[in-house]
Amino acid sequence: MDFAEAVDGAREAVLEWCREHSALPRIPLVLYMAWIGVRHLADTDYASWFAALNLGIHEGGHLLFGWQPWQFLTVAGGTLLQLAAPLASAWMFCRQPDYFAVTICGGWLSTNLYGIATYAADAQELDLPLVNVGGGEADHDWAYMLEAVGLIEWDHTLAFLIRVVAFAVMWSSVAAAVAMLRLMARRGMND
Repeated sequence: MDFAEAVDGAREAVLEWCREHSALPRIPLVLYMAWIGVRHLADTDYASWFAALNLGIHEGGHLLFGWQPWQFLTVAGGTLLQLAAPLASAWMFCRQPDYFAVTICGGWLSTNLYGIATYAADAQELDLPLVNVGGGEADHDWAYMLEAVGLIEWDHTLAFLIRVVAFAVMWSSVAAAVAMLRLMARRGMND
């Protein structure tokens, strides 16, 4: 199977899924995702309802990677798990299949990217309040990582680039969700 055939097969699977599902209960989710996207544009420090979940997953990443001997990977583990959770969820929803939920996972991934950008932008100022699982003095992940690779003075540039990716992920997810809602609504009109 070549790439074009795979894309056609995925398109047909999504169309078939949309024919079998209703748009109405999914509209509030898309509106909330769009609201989050707008709020992040207006305020780089905005934290949606996903923020607490994202922080918990981030801290869990430090615990998950904390067993191995490389300090850099332990520190990066928070960000890695923060990105992996919505991607793994999207993969799970593809396998179920629930293609609309994949678009919501894209919005969730975007909230993580926005949070990561805020954290990275703070690498030199160190103004953000930090959390440390297990107590003690909390270290700033992004200050450590950027210092370790010699890029600490690029913290704001990196944060800007992450925000650009977050924007693209959020609005492509919203657009895909809206397109699916339209397909579902058309199905409802043809019934």
